[in-house]
Amino acid sequence: MTQDLHFPTPYTHDHPPVISVNELAEEQLSFGQKAADRIASTVGSWRFIITQSVLLIVWIALNVTAYLQHWDPYPFILMNLLLSTQAAYTAPMIMMSQNRQAIRDRLEAHNDYLINQKAEAEIRAMMDHLVAQDQALAEIYRHLQQLDAQRGKSPTSTGGPR
Repeated sequence: MTQDLHFPTPYTHDHPPVISVNELAEEQLSFGQKAADRIASTVGSWRFIITQSVLLIVWIALNVTAYLQHWDPYPFILMNLLLSTQAAYTAPMIMMSQNRQAIRDRLEAHNDYLINQKAEAEIRAMMDHLVAQDQALAEIYRHLQQLDAQRGKSPTSTGGPR
């Protein structure tokens, strides 16, 4: 008198493939947006800081020592004007790049959420299959116990090979 074993229907993967948010975002960038990202990555590098520092030191040294000619004598008004102009243009470009990065981060977080939902559904389906397998194994074990009892053997006896 065994009960019929029941297994859930196999899980079907009916979701669209996972997309790369970074590739999608890169494809949609305009020339200006790409330029702003490039400038932000250049200005935010050690190479830029070191190069600019060396140029400023040379600028100051040449003007203090008057080795060539005082084109920008102390207090270096021309140098301050150039640095202010550089800051006035690079700051908004860096902000544009950061805003775009924040949007990309939100898209990526939403994409991660969708992937987690898909994974949860698949894990739930696997757990349902494992529960069904546990029930099937328990039923098979009960059936084996009944067969052993009918033959007069205990299922826990540790005899040799049968």
